[in-house]
Amino acid sequence: MVPNFWDPKAQLERPEIPTTRSIRFLVDDDFPPMHFPGLDGTPTGFSVELARAACERLGLTCTVQVRRFDTLLGALAEKQGDVVAAAIPVTTDLRRRFAVTAPYFKIPARLATKVDQTTKDMPAFSPKVLQGKTIGIVEGTAHEAFAKAFMPNSTLKPFTELTAAEAELKAGGVDYVFADGLSLALWIGGEDANGCCVFAGGPYLESRFFGEGIGFVMRSEDEALRRALDYALQQLWKEGKYAELYLRFFPFSPF
Repeated sequence: MVPNFWDPKAQLERPEIPTTRSIRFLVDDDFPPMHFPGLDGTPTGFSVELARAACERLGLTCTVQVRRFDTLLGALAEKQGDVVAAAIPVTTDLRRRFAVTAPYFKIPARLATKVDQTTKDMPAFSPKVLQGKTIGIVEGTAHEAFAKAFMPNSTLKPFTELTAAEAELKAGGVDYVFADGLSLALWIGGEDANGCCVFAGGPYLESRFFGEGIGFVMRSEDEALRRALDYALQQLWKEGKYAELYLRFFPFSPF
């Protein structure tokens, strides 16, 4: 499933930006599949290639500079770059300090469970299925808080690391794991899971628990650039480029 974060009724207009302007994107290279080094060392990933596609759609030139994740916003504020194209969660505090596009990605929460070994089909799922079941969660996370609020008839088993919860699910020690859907998707589609597990139910996107999503971040005074990138992102969705990039970097979708 390719997610859609754009209102089809909203028709954004392209603002005027000089085509001579070069946009400097700042990224981190340690969060695959969003941003990571390619085989030749060049930064790539879903966020990075989406940024490049947006530049091309606007007819602008751009560069991609790699920085340590914890230095990205500081470098942006100090005008060492123009746009942060990394997976920084959009929050109220971030919006107070910077301009942010509409979200181009959200990391959903998901339930994972074992494949029925007799049928190899995804287990039937409904909220009632969770009653009396044991659900592995990572302690101290928004997923734990959500599970405590909305899965009261289940037994929650806390783990300090997601990898430990995944191993316990594979071994049959818990009925479900409720966690970050992106990390779970990488595990389910990878060698460690060895085809043991699948998603159950749909994605959970409640913003008060799991945030507003991820957008491009720029300085507050660069409002024309923000509107231009919002326009470009919407066009990339309509024209199918977003779906092309999504399927390239998310062969096993977290949605």
